[in-house]
This record gives sequence, C-alpha cells and structure tokens, in this order.
Amino acid sequence: MAEAERSETSVRLKDLPSIDELLQTPTGKTIAARAGRALAISLARKAVEELRNSILSPESQVKVSGQGSLTSLAETRMSDDLREELRSGVRHVINATGVIIHTNLGRSPLSENAKLAFLNEASHYCTVELDIETGKRGKRGDRAERLICQLTGAEAAIIVNNCAAAAFLVLTAFGTGKEVIISRGELVEIGGDFRVPDVLSRSGAILREVGTTNRTKLRDYENAIGSGSGMILRVHPSNYRVIGFTETPKLSELAKLAKAHGLILFEDAGSGALFDLSEFGLGDEPVISRSIADGADIVCFSGDKLLGGPQAGIIAGKKDLIATLRRNPLYRALRLDKLAYAALEATLDSYLREKQHDEIPVLRMLSMDTEQILNRSLSAVEKIREITGTGLEIDIVQGESVIGGGSAPDVKPITWCITLSSAKKTADELENILRNFDTPVVTRIVDGKVVIDMRTVFEDEEVKLIAAVSSLVK
Repeated sequence: MAEAERSETSVRLKDLPSIDELLQTPTGKTIAARAGRALAISLARKAVEELRNSILSPESQVKVSGQGSLTSLAETRMSDDLREELRSGVRHVINATGVIIHTNLGRSPLSENAKLAFLNEASHYCTVELDIETGKRGKRGDRAERLICQLTGAEAAIIVNNCAAAAFLVLTAFGTGKEVIISRGELVEIGGDFRVPDVLSRSGAILREVGTTNRTKLRDYENAIGSGSGMILRVHPSNYRVIGFTETPKLSELAKLAKAHGLILFEDAGSGALFDLSEFGLGDEPVISRSIADGADIVCFSGDKLLGGPQAGIIAGKKDLIATLRRNPLYRALRLDKLAYAALEATLDSYLREKQHDEIPVLRMLSMDTEQILNRSLSAVEKIREITGTGLEIDIVQGESVIGGGSAPDVKPITWCITLSSAKKTADELENILRNFDTPVVTRIVDGKVVIDMRTVFEDEEVKLIAAVSSLVK
C-alpha cells in the first residue's frame, strides 16, 4: 500500500506544470500584462511550491492527477494570490466605526481643498523650494509656517513629518547632555510603543522626574532646577486621564519659573487644537495659541489629528529657537515632503478663512448633531430593507462615537447606530464580509451585532455602504 501511494505521489509530482508553462496560460498572460512579468513569475513559483507541498503532505487534499487539473489549480492560486496582493496596499475604506480620528485608517481624512491641493498643485512640478517672484531658491513650507504663526500667535514655526519627530528634534537640539524636568504623571506611552522616557533617552537628554503620578506642584519643579538643567517639559497625556486627587501647575506658572532660571519651556501638546473645542466636550485639549500666550517657548502638535490635516509634526514658538531647529542637521531628515505641505497649507487656509467647521471632515463630524445622524441612519436602513427584505435583522439604537487618535479618551459623543444581525451568519462572519467588500466597510461588533455609526460615513459613501450591507444576504 505504501509503495502504491509513493508511486501515485511521484506521478502527481511529475504532472506539476513548469513555471514557463504557467506563464503561457491565459491566467499567466493576464497577470503579466496587468501586474508585470516579475510578479507573475513570483506568483507562479509560489503556486507550484504550494501544490508540491500539498502533494507531499500526508494530509493533502490535492488528490487530482494529470497536468491539466494541476495547471488549473495553479492558475486559481495565482489569481487568488494576485487579488490578495492588490488588496494589501493603501485603499479607500468606509469608516463606519464611529471613531473619528482612526489611527488604523489614516487618522484624519483630508478636506476637499487639501485633496485638490495635493492632486492639482503638488503632484506636478511645483514651487516647493522656488520663490516665484525672484526666480531664486525659496524656503520650503514658507506659507504653511506663516499660516501657523498667524493662527497661533507664535513668532516662528517649523514642520516635520510627525509629532514624535517634532519632540525628538526639539529634545535633541536643546536637551542633549542637559537635565529635562518632567512630572512623573506625564511619562506616558502615547501609542505604538512611543514612550516619553525612551525619547528623552535617545535624544541624549537626562530625565529628571518630579512630583508623583497624580500630584506635581510648582515647588517640585523649582526644587529640581540645578546647574545641569536645560528644559522644563510639559506633556499632554492625550490618551489617558488621571482624575480625583490631582494637581499640576498652570503653564503660565511654569513659564515664569523657566524664564527666571534661564530654562526653555517646551510643551508637547499632542493632538493640539487651533481653537477652543469645549463645545464638543474637548475642553482639556491644549489650544496652541493659549500655550503660546501663556509663555511656552516651544509647542509641538500633530497635523493629522484635531487639526484635520495630513500627517505632520508642527513646532511653533520663539524665533531664535525655531532658527536653531532649522539649522539642526536632523531637520533635513525629518522635514515634510511637497505633497504634505500642499495639503497642510490648504487645511490651515480653511482656519484662516474661518470655514473649518464646513470644510474639515474631523470638525464636521465632531459638530454633527444627533438628529442629523438619526435621519441619515433611517434613510440608509429604508434603502437596505428595500433590497434585502427580511434577510437581515436591522435596528437603529442610540450609541456612542469616539474621538480617537489619542485625543479625549473620556469624550464619547452620543450617536445613532445601525445594528445588523442574521440567523444564518454570525456577527464575525458579517463583519468579515463587509471588511472584504470591493470598497471595504470597517465596522464594530457590540453585543453580538455588527454596528454601523453614520457619523464617520461620508455622504458620498452611502451608496457603496448600502451595496456592501445588501451583499450580506447573498
């Protein structure tokens, strides 16, 4: 019996198609034309190797023989692998989670003006480093920096590729070999293993912790100042809150203390905000203009969170300090590219024209009232029911959205959610189908039901959303 099995295995191995044979099949030719010969060869090799391993495996489900059958199987695997390869890149998805600044989905979606600037201006040859008036070399990001100064009251600004890079640049430029004084309650891990103590260590700064997790007083900072001190660092905790028996000095108090001892006061504002967001429950988020007015020498914040623009780390502050940062060799390695500059300029311009609530998606979603969300949910459900009939159990329930992106973890705006369930499929199966639709729909599962929050679904995505949900009954 064993000999017969070995003989059958040997025959099936001989029937495996060669790589060249697979490339000459209709599937091979189509893949080569669409994705290139190199990828077609790679997929062919992978398909043949997988079939060979399956044939040699005792638990193999590949029982077919004859080259035609094995070639057909290999073609199918090549097609499946190509589909998986093409779906693995950056793609548009519908965010139905209700998480407004969704880190896994690219944080803030760009405004229409930002997208147009990205596409129509920066994607061509552009004036990224050309002074169009003189014809000579210009300063990269000049207008974006001017807009930041106008909006925050800072003397100068500089922009790098994210807020972590901004903090690292500042600490490297002004903290290397010096003590940086920080409250123990601010030694946070912000996300993605980005830990403030690690950044301080890598920058060459010497960490000097003061106070306790929940209470740090002005005298704690004052008592820590010595001949080796160079900076007081204030870090907004962003993704967590300490409540109850707490105390921390005002930024203006720290500014006076720093100035009296010749130290730099640096605030890492995290998400940051260009105007007061208290009406949306975000009163704890630092307003950058207030930080500047309260005496912070340097403030850094993100461009792709509450600001609503592209990924960027914005540094605003005193003119002489910003000039020092610009001369630092590390700045060139961390600076923004032309595409992000164009998108950031357009985003900041919305604030300058006081059109941010209308034009910037993050702020529009934050300000969306519950009645509007309910009406959109009712309309979507009506259309879904017309298509699916009784194939799905659909309800509308009150729920909570999330700010996300490490901003305001305790703020959860009231919303209305569409819930989906089926007698034939589990919630996990429904979620998986939606996530693998042509335009993926990312949802949540709550209490055994798929939940769709229309707050984060754009109006021009509704047709695709309805099509995706309707596919659940097929």
